[in-house]
Amino acid sequence: MKFLEGNTVGIDLGTTYSAIARIDEDGNAVVLPNSDGRPITPSVVLLDEDRVVVGPSFERIAVADPSTIVEAIKREMGNKDYFVVYQNKKLTPEFISALILKKMKQDAEKLIGPIANAVITVPYYFNDVRRKATQDAGRIAGLNVIDIINEPTAATLAYAWIRGELGRAELKNEEKTILVYDLGGGTFDVTVVRYTPTSFRVLATDGDVMLGGLDWSKRLSDHLVEQFRRKFGADPSEDPETMLTFHQESEDAKRDLSKSPTVPISVYYKGNTLSVSLSRTDFERMTADLLQRTKDTTELVMQQAGIKPEMLDEVVLVGGSTFMPVVEQMLREVCKREPSRILAPERAVAEGAAIHGAILQARYGGPKNRVAESLQKRLNAVRTSDVNSHSLGIKISDPKNPHRKINHIMIPKNTPVPHHVSQRFGTNSDNQTRIHVEILEGDASDPAACELIGDFRVSNLPSNLPKGSPLEITYSYDSAGRFSAKARELTGNNEASTEIVRAGGMNESQVTDALETLSRDYEIE
Repeated sequence: MKFLEGNTVGIDLGTTYSAIARIDEDGNAVVLPNSDGRPITPSVVLLDEDRVVVGPSFERIAVADPSTIVEAIKREMGNKDYFVVYQNKKLTPEFISALILKKMKQDAEKLIGPIANAVITVPYYFNDVRRKATQDAGRIAGLNVIDIINEPTAATLAYAWIRGELGRAELKNEEKTILVYDLGGGTFDVTVVRYTPTSFRVLATDGDVMLGGLDWSKRLSDHLVEQFRRKFGADPSEDPETMLTFHQESEDAKRDLSKSPTVPISVYYKGNTLSVSLSRTDFERMTADLLQRTKDTTELVMQQAGIKPEMLDEVVLVGGSTFMPVVEQMLREVCKREPSRILAPERAVAEGAAIHGAILQARYGGPKNRVAESLQKRLNAVRTSDVNSHSLGIKISDPKNPHRKINHIMIPKNTPVPHHVSQRFGTNSDNQTRIHVEILEGDASDPAACELIGDFRVSNLPSNLPKGSPLEITYSYDSAGRFSAKARELTGNNEASTEIVRAGGMNESQVTDALETLSRDYEIE
């Protein structure tokens, strides 16, 4: 791991809001405010005629062309078919995310000086392609991305840090089990972690990269559109600028309902104004299915971890959407305890990423400062152990129906990593000359419902090889997230292998070109 000269930070690159943090001179994890003095920056990009504005005010958005506004880009990370055209250039999700990261870097450098190294967080349920895209975004923004860390792991580090436990080898080595419920603006994770002051072990995790507070807000804006149609016979959804206002009013109302039992909402379109009084009860009723999805996931993760409610020491809330009272109420019922507000939901992940950066700096000898030196012994004692968040399988012929292909899972999700497994299969036909190994990511038995993350071939098989000749497949997954596969035909001892290091996305030259383009052609406000 290579550190560059300069400050090391942790970054929570969120769907709706992002934050950047560091370990200050007193050894505290602190979020650095942006140029507006706010601890979080909206993950919104306005592609104006002559400049790029990151985190514009609602007043600025209200007068902008809706086609120039990019929101929730995190949901498109890893989507090779998504792009936005700006100044005759196709901007990828990685590039747009890099604009957000560059803005935060610029603002933070005004406070602490040059920033070189960064830990960037991702939802636990991000797959390899999305993780690689996030890493590339950081590099395009001019950051040396020393690690990509899972958001619940970052939150757990922040939790142990704020409790004064992290790295304290002199404390009693007693295990605690916590459930981290992370409902952000656009993604959702539930993770069960068992930890001592010096070791962190993930027991199980699950989530949804397309579920978050945005979906609650959209449900309300859809409701307002339907009410408008019924009352005035006009359809506001036909006008993008009007829908921006509807979405903003819905977002504001959702937040206000976390504090008040009833809120007034007024929306305007084509000379007509719809004014309604919305109760928290009505809002919870219209979004009950969204909450149920998080409840189902929470119960599933606890089951997969082998944890009953009475075995939990704490339920930790992370993500701005956990401010909704109904979330706390649901977790009380499922976990039989009061959820903890010990962490600031919108800052904890960035703070945890900064702590992880300090741990890596202490362990691998990054640039030294007073804090790093004083905490080195303590942080160097911390060890984390994760699980894989997606099952890894291989496409094979169904033993019950040779004409049908299925996904045979080699490494189930929630398997502790590193992990190594070998299994034997047979060739499909007589005189087979080569074997095609297709590596799948996903739990579905149908290969079409999984993601093909790599493939390779074993060639030059022995002649006259009978059907069913033995073939050994080996899958290996290391603690750094690198996955490799190997196949060996046992009759002639022919072998082939492949290594997938967060496969997919941009190649090295594309990342370098994008970095140069951003630095040369884009002024970010």
